[in-house]
Amino acid sequence: MENILAKLAAVKEEYKELEEKMADPAILADQEEYRRLARLHASLREIVENFIALERVQEEIGAVRALLSEKDEDLKVLAQEELRRLEAQWDELLQRLKVLLLPKDPRDEKNVILEIRAGTGGEEAALFAADLFRMYAKYAERKGWRLEVMSSSPTELGGFKEIIASIDGDRVFSRLKFESGVHRVQRVPQTEAGGRIHTSAATVAVLPEAEEVEVEIDPDDLRIDVFRSQGHGGQSVNTTDSAVRITHLPTGLVVTCQDEKSQLKNKEKALKILRARLLDKYQQEQHREMAEARRSMVKTGDRSERIRTYNFPQNRLTDHRIDLTIYRLDQIMEGDLDEVIEALLASEQAELLRVQAGG
Repeated sequence: MENILAKLAAVKEEYKELEEKMADPAILADQEEYRRLARLHASLREIVENFIALERVQEEIGAVRALLSEKDEDLKVLAQEELRRLEAQWDELLQRLKVLLLPKDPRDEKNVILEIRAGTGGEEAALFAADLFRMYAKYAERKGWRLEVMSSSPTELGGFKEIIASIDGDRVFSRLKFESGVHRVQRVPQTEAGGRIHTSAATVAVLPEAEEVEVEIDPDDLRIDVFRSQGHGGQSVNTTDSAVRITHLPTGLVVTCQDEKSQLKNKEKALKILRARLLDKYQQEQHREMAEARRSMVKTGDRSERIRTYNFPQNRLTDHRIDLTIYRLDQIMEGDLDEVIEALLASEQAELLRVQAGG
């Protein structure tokens, strides 16, 4: 307890020092440094405001406890009731501050590259991949995020063998980072007339978007091929060689983009996807030694893991990582994902608090 309070006092002091620095004329003249300090100041504001509230409640608890020694019994009863209320408020504030003090994932502020691929199940899996994409697109719309399709491989019936999109907005990765993994669907396929329930799957990968300074790509490491865009059945849908395939020779990663009519735009999109995949690959390698710890956490990076089942006949969604079951799948497929994401966030916070407390 003393350790947490000491940490909070240090944050409060740092917050005060930042305010003094930001008032310094020399800092005000250096706009880049001022913006850096302003971002840091803003990141500490919620912690400091809650700590000030905690200190105020602590003072009130001290004053009320002094009343318990009074001889007036009615006053003592009122004081005991007030003390219970204040202690509950103090506990709530302290718990909130513990969460605010948890280490932040530096990727949480990032935009993302969303990749969805049909898995086992043939055409039904491709249709489910399209349903998942629509679900995330509607969720992005609810959040005021901007979604742009980077690359897609549509099927004849309106599904996707693969679809890749960028999503830009406020703290996108913080909300979507739990979505990576195998999503399984149980329903009567649109392609099945017999009415039997089939199981198929799609794989989702959510990659934090990489800045150019984070991943430098040597042009000599790239093989760039151009060709004519292909539509359904392989027919050419463009009279120019606008489609682009980029191969990163050191890793063997291949990205193809053909949705744009401009070769330059397809190349830009392909490089953006490649940069995100390379950053993800490097981060996975760096954290491989932490695999055991990560497996115990909600935000696993293992995309071969089945994370969720969508059961349409029962209108049920089950997230297997946290044993969460919700019977309103129809609403979730319309982009109402907050209840699922909030539960995953709460589970991650609880696990981080347990680790922080030493078990």
